[in-house]
Amino acid sequence: MDRIEKICIEKGLRMTDQRRVVARILSTSKDHPDVEDLHHRAQKIDPHISIATVYRTVRLFEEAGIIERHDFRDGRSRYEEAPDVHHDHLINMRTGKVVEFVDEEIEALQTAIAKRLGFKLVDHRLELYGVPLDERES
Repeated sequence: MDRIEKICIEKGLRMTDQRRVVARILSTSKDHPDVEDLHHRAQKIDPHISIATVYRTVRLFEEAGIIERHDFRDGRSRYEEAPDVHHDHLINMRTGKVVEFVDEEIEALQTAIAKRLGFKLVDHRLELYGVPLDERES
């Protein structure tokens, strides 16, 4: 049983075979797939799974706090398992590849800025958009 499936069961979600397929794909994804990517991958496992089922499943998982939705300015919502440890994203504007990173200096600076402005930082999301310095990496 994959991690997302276990979390779904712990949260009391009914796990159909098709939900299990989507959960398995999300659990093993190394990228941030959109619904169309998920549907394409799911059909390799279950040719009868519809895109509507995939949409309903990701919405259910998102509402339950099991996955997170990201909009990386490419016109499509992309998904990842809700992380245990906070991380930020750097998006390659040429290829759409998403690089996850953690930087303690950035984290400290964000907390300091919030404090300076009279706030306690409780959450944030940082997305950086760039193009490779080395043309061979695009």
